[in-house]
Amino acid sequence: MYNNIYTSFIERKAKKEKAFAVLIDPDKVTPADIIELAAKCTAVKVDYIFLGGSLVISDHLDECVQQLKACCDIPVVLFPGSPSQVSKYADALLYLSVISGRNPELLIGQHVVSAAAVKKSGLEVISTGYMVIDGGAPTTVSYISNTTPIPADKADIAMCTAIAGEMLGMKVIYMDAGSGARVPITESMISRVASQVQAPIIVGGGIRDAEKAYLNCKAGADVIVVGNAIEKDLSLIKELADAVHSVPVKAR
Repeated sequence: MYNNIYTSFIERKAKKEKAFAVLIDPDKVTPADIIELAAKCTAVKVDYIFLGGSLVISDHLDECVQQLKACCDIPVVLFPGSPSQVSKYADALLYLSVISGRNPELLIGQHVVSAAAVKKSGLEVISTGYMVIDGGAPTTVSYISNTTPIPADKADIAMCTAIAGEMLGMKVIYMDAGSGARVPITESMISRVASQVQAPIIVGGGIRDAEKAYLNCKAGADVIVVGNAIEKDLSLIKELADAVHSVPVKAR
């Protein structure tokens, strides 16, 4: 399996370059929406398009991926909420293990169910330690995963969870407050985690403006993911991309 996307994560992190990903829920877009989103993402140099959701009740995941690939050259990375959310047409798959919870189905169970199909797909598979952080309100991801989020003020728990995930072999750490979060993850928690792990850190959930995206990057996030806010206001794509890409690159 290729490692192009993971390699890009690592190379960007080594150079202290921050990346911006737009999250698209297949349930919420039409073919016309995809064309518009692809054009706007290309215009402002969005780094990745993440595709997926906690439910995905529609059956056109393959079509969404293929249309995105036809409209732009931005890598499409699957962010699955279930084993059924796999498309061989994507560039990579975040193989999520919910390390913040204690639900064995989402630590390894669903992975066993999907393993043969995922391997057969030929996708680049990126093992991802997925950490759900309390965003101040019940979210779809916490409900579907049947797990208790890490309290927003318990940075040390988040840090130790991320360390454990990395030592268990997770290549990427994904900190998520969930779609619809009232409160995004604090910079202090991101900084605490970033100070102790070498793996690229993806942060999403509750990010609604350019300033928060910028501050998260300064705190140690390597990839910023925004979906819900962009669904409500497409103009945010440019503001968020500009903010993330404006974070100074520090000399090593």
